[in-house]
Amino acid sequence: MNMNLPPDPDRDPRAFLEHLYRAAVRRALPLHNTAAFLPPPPRGRTVVLGAGKAGGAMAQAVEALWPKEAPLSGLVVTRYGHTPPRPEGLPQRIEVVEASHPVPDAAGLAAAQRIVALAHGLTADDLVLCLISGGGSALLTLPAEGLTLEDKQRINRQLLDSGAHIGEMNCVRKHLSRIKGGRLAAACAPARVVTLTISDVPGDDPSVIASGPTVPDATSCADAVAILQRYGIDVPGAVMSLLEQGALETPKPGDAAFAGQAVHMIATPQQSLEAAAAEARAAGLAAYILSDEMEGESREVGKVQAALARAVARRGEPFARPCVILSGGETTVTVRKQPEGTPRGRGGRAGEFCLGLAQALQGQAQVWALAADTDGIDGMEDNAGAFVAPDTLQRAAAAGMKADLHLDRNDAYGFFSGIGDLVVTGPTHTNVNDFRAILVL
Repeated sequence: MNMNLPPDPDRDPRAFLEHLYRAAVRRALPLHNTAAFLPPPPRGRTVVLGAGKAGGAMAQAVEALWPKEAPLSGLVVTRYGHTPPRPEGLPQRIEVVEASHPVPDAAGLAAAQRIVALAHGLTADDLVLCLISGGGSALLTLPAEGLTLEDKQRINRQLLDSGAHIGEMNCVRKHLSRIKGGRLAAACAPARVVTLTISDVPGDDPSVIASGPTVPDATSCADAVAILQRYGIDVPGAVMSLLEQGALETPKPGDAAFAGQAVHMIATPQQSLEAAAAEARAAGLAAYILSDEMEGESREVGKVQAALARAVARRGEPFARPCVILSGGETTVTVRKQPEGTPRGRGGRAGEFCLGLAQALQGQAQVWALAADTDGIDGMEDNAGAFVAPDTLQRAAAAGMKADLHLDRNDAYGFFSGIGDLVVTGPTHTNVNDFRAILVL
């Protein structure tokens, strides 16, 4: 579809909202954002190391932009199915491997071991380009002393189900790793390290993105212990003792390992929201960005935004209609315990937001919405998110489904699948996290 001709929101609200989503994704694609941040080739070697859902696309961008005569090699790990097709005529100089997300697997462990090996033996004449994007925490797994891969998998699952926010999860991950929390940068010394990162976290803190493998970590072992205790996460006793003793501490701000290094944020959630807002305004609508840092339980954020949309639809306050209300960030889903034998619900943050939103809108006329993850995958499913219309609850009831029952089971996927309102895009090869758009006509 021509990006300069948005669909008519009055005639096809869903197509219009999907157009805004695509504009947001396009703004975050690595090839559009990398050139301005590449340093000149060094006297020695250039080694590319990286991890994340955008890793494959970031590697291809570097290959396309790096001088053809300059040496370039390296290894990047991305999620299964997230390596983009290789452009015709672009030679491959950086190896891209795939591994599991959001729960790590043996392929991610092997990739992390190889990445650490490549970091060793470099000189002050060498340059390390680190390509970091969301998802790197799971993809770059190298368990701390006393932990097995199985331990890390179990802890990851418990964290994902606990409702902990991304900063809390990554604090724990950093202290249970031999590569995260600045340790990769330390391994690269004395080479210069330049990190190019795509933000998928509220506040764009590079120490949180992919658990900050190349940047200092201001959190502590004591913080990790408190988080584990707060959410009832089990770790082996010997590892808990190491944490309590501070024996698994990460490199801190001011550490000599980070001297002369650079970190560049090449794409952010706010930039993508602004791109979507520009498309809405081009279609003649007012556009309002609430925040790119929204956090909290997905269903509750949905209910709050439903109240806002109803006020706009009914009274033209606080925003005049017609308009689009945009937001980003990273909400959470606390998986609720179910009676024995109850099928596990399916879905991610975007779907659960939409289900909470639809329930609270109660069929409000002239309000449509779309929420989707900008990486194209909502949680562990095959959809990016879901779509909400004024007749969502009515069509669900006709199909024999109740929103509250699906919410109780964290089964947004089953609900929206049953009425044909999943948003399916496939991997987008970037990741600036949640995208939410509410259209009020």
